[in-house]
Amino acid sequence: QVQLAESGGGSVQAGGSLKLSCAASGYTYSRVCLGWFRQAPGKEREGVAGIPTRGGRAYYADSVRGRATISQDNAKNTVYLEMNSLVAEDTAIYYCAASYSLLCGSWSLYNSWGQGTQVTVSS
Repeated sequence: QVQLAESGGGSVQAGGSLKLSCAASGYTYSRVCLGWFRQAPGKEREGVAGIPTRGGRAYYADSVRGRATISQDNAKNTVYLEMNSLVAEDTAIYYCAASYSLLCGSWSLYNSWGQGTQVTVSS
């Protein structure tokens, strides 16, 4: 069974940066997409970034492109999300997710989820 565990959330000042980590286990690491989603209060969950664990291009939502970087450490089975120039609108619960589709920019195809980690951006 796929297991995803996020860490690294917390409170950040506007204009600051964050780095989230997701430890993945329970499946063939090199044959999936791993991604990050977020859900702000009162809003639907949205895809933020995705990357194929076998290597290749990363995908980003328009709302974070240029401010976010998704990366991975295959030796640790871990994927990271770094974001800078944070604004209040980045406040959300951030979820790690997995997809076996290998269409890493197709957010609707992610179907395994971590428990989420809260990120709060304050001004």
